[in-house]
Amino acid sequence: MTERTGPLARFTVLDLTRVRSGPTAVRHLADWGADVIKIEAPVAIDKSAGMGGARNGPDYQNIHRNKRSVTLNLKEADGLATFLRLVERADVVVENYRPDVKDRLGIDYESLKRVNKRIVLASISGFGQDGPYRNRPGFDQIAQGMGGLMSVTGLPGDGPVRVGIPIADLSAGNYAAMGILIALLDREVSGEGQWVHTSLIEAQIAMLDFQAARWLVAGEVAPQAGNNHPTSIPTGVFKTADGHINIAASGDIMWERLCEALDAKELLDHPDCIDGATRSTNRDFVNAEIEKRTLARSSADWVEMLSGIGVPCGPIYSIDQVFADPQVEHVNMKHPVDHPELGPMNLVGQSINLSSHTPRTGVPTPDSGQHTDEVLAEFGFDADEIAGLKDRGIV
Repeated sequence: MTERTGPLARFTVLDLTRVRSGPTAVRHLADWGADVIKIEAPVAIDKSAGMGGARNGPDYQNIHRNKRSVTLNLKEADGLATFLRLVERADVVVENYRPDVKDRLGIDYESLKRVNKRIVLASISGFGQDGPYRNRPGFDQIAQGMGGLMSVTGLPGDGPVRVGIPIADLSAGNYAAMGILIALLDREVSGEGQWVHTSLIEAQIAMLDFQAARWLVAGEVAPQAGNNHPTSIPTGVFKTADGHINIAASGDIMWERLCEALDAKELLDHPDCIDGATRSTNRDFVNAEIEKRTLARSSADWVEMLSGIGVPCGPIYSIDQVFADPQVEHVNMKHPVDHPELGPMNLVGQSINLSSHTPRTGVPTPDSGQHTDEVLAEFGFDADEIAGLKDRGIV
C-alpha cells in the first residue's frame, strides 16, 4: 500500500459512488489523506460503463484520484459478505444510489451498523431518502430547474438557463463531505457513527441562499436579472474597447469612486442616480451611462485603474485564460499526478488551504480492480479466499 499522510490518514473510506455528486464528496476525503477504497462491479457484469465519462478522460481522472480500486459483485451473497468484512474495519461508507437500491443490496445504515457501530454511512440522492419523489432518478440539471436556480439565471425574457457547471451535483458532494466530517467529530464523543444524507434538490435550494431567503422572509419571488446583481446596483458586465469586464460598485462610496474614474461626476447629482434605491430602479440607465465610458478603454486598463482606487472589478476569462492569470498561478490551483498511461498531468487543485498540511498529490485514478488483492489481504483475506472469490466471479 502507498504510504498516506495528511489529517484524514487515520480514516478508511469505502467508496460506492459514481458519476459526480458522490465522487465529489469522496475526493475531499482522499485529497486530505483518507484511505479511500473504490468499490466497483467486476467488468464482466458492469452495465454502467461510461458513467462519469471515459476512465482515462479528464473528468474521470480529476474526480477519482487518490483512491485504490477493488472489484466486488455486491449482488451476490458472497460479495455482500466480503463487503461487510471490509465494513467491520472501515470508518465511512459513501453511496449515491437511488434510496431503494441500498435496501435491496443490504447495505442500508441499520445493516451496516450491526456490523460496525462506529460506521458513518453517507448517502446522496436526487430528492431525499423519503417522500413522494424518493425513488426518482436524480440529475444535476433537473435539480437546477426544480431548485429554482434556472428561474433566476439568464437574461430577462429569454427563458430559464442552466448554470454552466453541475452545481447541484457539486454542492451535494461538498455538503456530504462536510456532513461526514461532522459525524466523525461527533463519533469521538458518542463512540458511534450515524447516517449522513443529503440530496441534489436540498443542496440546490441551500445554494439559493439569499434568493431563497427573499421568498421565505419577504415573500419576494426573484426574477431573472441577467448579468446584473439582483440587489446591488451597479454590479454587472460592461463592454470595453476589446471585450468585457465585471464592475461591482454598489453603495455610495464605490459609486463616487467609479464616477470619478469614469470622468462622470455629473452622474453623482443626476436625479436617476442620486442614491442606491434610485440607481436600482433605474439600473438600465445607470448601466448604459457606465458602458458609454467603459467602451473608451481596454479591459486591462479599466481593471488596473479601478482596482487601484478600490472599486471591485475584474476581467471575464475563458478557462485557458483563468489558468494563465498570475494570481491563479500564485495560488496554484493545479493538482499534479503521474499516470502510467497518460503521463504527468495537472488536475484541478483543492481550494482549501491548511497551515499544517497540503493535499495529497501524485496519485492518479486507479484502473478497475487494480488493488483488489492488496486491499483484501490487508483486511484479513488469505490467498485461498481471494482465489476462491475470483473463481466465482465475486471479485
